[in-house]
This record gives sequence, structure tokens and C-alpha cells, in this order.
Amino acid sequence: MVNTLFLPELREMLTEQNRSELEEFCIALNPGRTAEFMEGLEDTQIWRVLQYATPERRAEIFGYFPEDRQLTMLQLETPAEVAELVEEIPPDDRVDLIQELSVDRVDQILPLLPVEDRRDIQRLQSYSDETAGALMTTEVAKLAENLTAPAALEEIGRQASELETIYYLYVVDENEILRGIVSTRQLVSSLRRPDQTLGDMMETDMIVAHVDDDQETVAQNVEKYNLLAIPVVDSSRRLIGIITHDDVIDVVREELAEDAQRIAAVEPLEEDYLRIGLLTLSWKRGIWLTILFFAALLTAFALRHYETELENYAWLVWFIPLIISAGGNSGSQSATLVITAMTSGEVEFRDWPRVMLRELAVSLMLGSFLALIGLSVAFFIAPAPRDALVIPLTLMCVIVAGCLCGGALPILFKRIGLDPAMMSNPFVAGIIDILGIVIYINIARWLLV
Repeated sequence: MVNTLFLPELREMLTEQNRSELEEFCIALNPGRTAEFMEGLEDTQIWRVLQYATPERRAEIFGYFPEDRQLTMLQLETPAEVAELVEEIPPDDRVDLIQELSVDRVDQILPLLPVEDRRDIQRLQSYSDETAGALMTTEVAKLAENLTAPAALEEIGRQASELETIYYLYVVDENEILRGIVSTRQLVSSLRRPDQTLGDMMETDMIVAHVDDDQETVAQNVEKYNLLAIPVVDSSRRLIGIITHDDVIDVVREELAEDAQRIAAVEPLEEDYLRIGLLTLSWKRGIWLTILFFAALLTAFALRHYETELENYAWLVWFIPLIISAGGNSGSQSATLVITAMTSGEVEFRDWPRVMLRELAVSLMLGSFLALIGLSVAFFIAPAPRDALVIPLTLMCVIVAGCLCGGALPILFKRIGLDPAMMSNPFVAGIIDILGIVIYINIARWLLV
């Protein structure tokens, strides 16, 4: 929601070019709140306000605007001013933005950046998407192990302006090989013993991410070990960057969104829903809809195959929606529960016997309950009491089949190297629809014929 409280005052300050008040506005509040108060301004007005902030503060405020507004400003404003801002943006965020700009614009901005920043951008761009290397920032506190606590604090003071965070201090040798880690809390506590070196207090049993590790694996490790940041090393164990918890939160959100879209039988979207092209959106939704359409055709062919039985026992047709929905819904429930458990790391492939036993037990309880309801309804509709048994028996079998399929298929997909979320709810429901018809008619044949 746009905060319009100060918009008239801001516009008036811009019109009058009131430098002192605009500078005060840029530093008076938290950067996020400052950005919030400017959301109602046009992009060109926001840019003009930002010019009254120091470069560091300007980058902080700029980072709180939506990505589409950031890109618009970077694309349209003067290259010199854009380069001054880009230089202050954290390396990982800076690369993400530059990759979204046009080639011509990037060619205008890069020559205006310091050589070290240009090399850093090119290095980060070389890593594959969705890997630790593409996610990390290269701003990291590196210290020698022979430094004492006071000397380390002094060195951190010199590096602080260039660092995104100082949760942990990373101890490296002369070749920047990672040797250990010291938390800032440890460092402050050690001031009582000023002769103690970082080598004496550092922890050598560290959780690290390799530069080519998948970002989802990195996020799981950060969550599992409750880390604020995780170091990123190359094949030689040379420290090249860190991944902070805020970047991990972004990864978790991205992975959850992808899983939710796959569960709904939609190919994951690379852009925001309101920004993605309609043709692209239709294609991503249409792929699975087409597959599910042909699955539904198989259900129609199955019904046609059993046309004789349905003509002779017309009352069976009345219960087809009930049978199909009971099996599909139970399968979708199981698939969703297993997919989310696998995503959070609760369920691995080795757990499949326990998953199947639990799904079998739950399906028998659910099936028994719904079978009793089905029997009470069928008793008044079926031509004879014995005929009514078709409905509860079918419900029991279909619900058991649905739960077992919904629990097993995501685990199977994971085993063969595919995303378990691809075994989406509509896909499971389509399989159970066909299986439900086959079970239904064959039980009817057994009892009625």
C-alpha cells in the first residue's frame, strides 16, 4: 500500500530544490520507510530525491523499491549517475540487476565502474543460474589467523565500509584458503585475553557451500544448521564469497513458489504473474492442461469400454462423480503432504516403506468412514441391498489406491532425478480417475453379474 502522507511535501521540496530538507528526509528514517514514503512519486522524481542522499544511503534506499521500478530508473537515467549508484549496490544484487538491463545500457554503464567492480561483475556472471556462485556476495570479512582480537577489530574497522554483513569473520591463509571461522560474539568476548589470536579461537569444523552447489541445497544447510551466513569456496577451498540469510529467504520463497505452481500443474514462471507475457503464461499453463486433457480422454474411453454394464445397471452412473472425486481428492491430499515433506527434508527415498504404511493405514480409516456414508446412500438407490455393496467396496478400494499412488509417485519422481512437485495434484487425480472407473466396474461385475 502506497503511503501518501508526505507526497505533497516531497513534491514541493523537489520543486523548490530544497537541499537541506531533502537531505534530512533521506537520512531521518529507516531506508525501507524512506522508500515507502516515495512510492507514490514518479520514477524520475524518486531518482531526483535519491541524488540528495550519500552514495551509500542512496543504494540502501534504492534496494527497497520493486525490481521493475529499479530497472526503469537504471535504464533511463544518465549513465554517470547510474554507475555511481551501481558501484554501491551489494555485488549479488548488482549482478541480478545488470543481467536484466539491455545490452546497450550495460555497455554504457560498465566502463564507468572501477576496474575491480567490473571484474567482480564478470566473475559472478560466469556462474550458472541457481548455484551458490550466482547467489553469493563477494564482500566478505577475511582475516589472517595470526591477528590478535584488538588487531582483528582494527582490521574489521578498515574493511567495514566494504562489507554487506559482519556476522562471521573468516580466517584465511596467504592464498585465501579458508582455515576457520570466528563469530563477532567470540571476537568481542576474547578482548579479555588480548594476546589470543584468531587461530586460537577459530572453529575449523565448518559448514561450507561449494561454488557449484544447487541453491536449494545451500538453503537447506543454512536452515538445518541455523546459520546467519555460509561461506562459499571453490574446488581448492579458496574463500570466494558468502551467502547471507536474506538471500536464502529469497531462495526459499522462489522454490516454494515453483513447487506451488507445479503442484497446480503450471510450469514455473520466470517472471512475476503481472509482468509475464500472456502468450508465455498461456503456454506454461497449456502444456500440462493438454497432458491432463488426454488423460481425461482415457477416462472417457474407459467408460465407453464398460458401456454395456452401464446400460444394464444405469443406477451405477449416478455414483461415477462420487467415485472419481473420492479417489482424486484422497490422492491429491497424499501427494501434497508427501511433496511438502520432501521439500522440507522430512522425507527421503529411504523413508518410502514408512510412507506407504502410513498412507495405507490412513486410507483404510478414511475409506471405512466414507464407505459407511456411501452404503447408507446406496442402500436407498440400488435395486437390491446386495447391489448397494458395490459403492462402499469401490470407495474403499479407490481411496486406498489414491492414497498409495499419491504417496508413491512423488517419491518415485525424486528417485529418478525429477522434481517431485511435477507429480502434481491434477496429474495424480487424472491417474486415479481412470483407475477408479476400472475398479468400480469390475467390482460391479463381480457383485451384480
